[in-house]
Amino acid sequence: MQLARVIGNLVATVKNSALDGRKLLVIQSLDSRLRAAGKPLVAVDAVGAGVGELVFWCRGKEASFPFEGSDVPTDCTIIGIVDSAAHVQVYDHLSAKARLAAEGQ
Repeated sequence: MQLARVIGNLVATVKNSALDGRKLLVIQSLDSRLRAAGKPLVAVDAVGAGVGELVFWCRGKEASFPFEGSDVPTDCTIIGIVDSAAHVQVYDHLSAKARLAAEGQ
């Protein structure tokens, strides 16, 4: 799973019929500091996300798992909405010992 920000909607009037009724969103991947990283992607929305929201998403065959029972052709799916950026904790610069201390363990 990776973090991204929803930066737009995508409308496609001609598409695979398995995508009918599914919302397509443009997402911008983020690095560990919540800065834009890489090119924007189109993702199928499985959770009701909207523009401006911080989301987590997955790629590959797992991207179709939220649509179990239907053959949705996707390799990029939004699978969760982050409550707020304040809920994202970044420890990439800390040692394992410092991480445990920061978490109060």
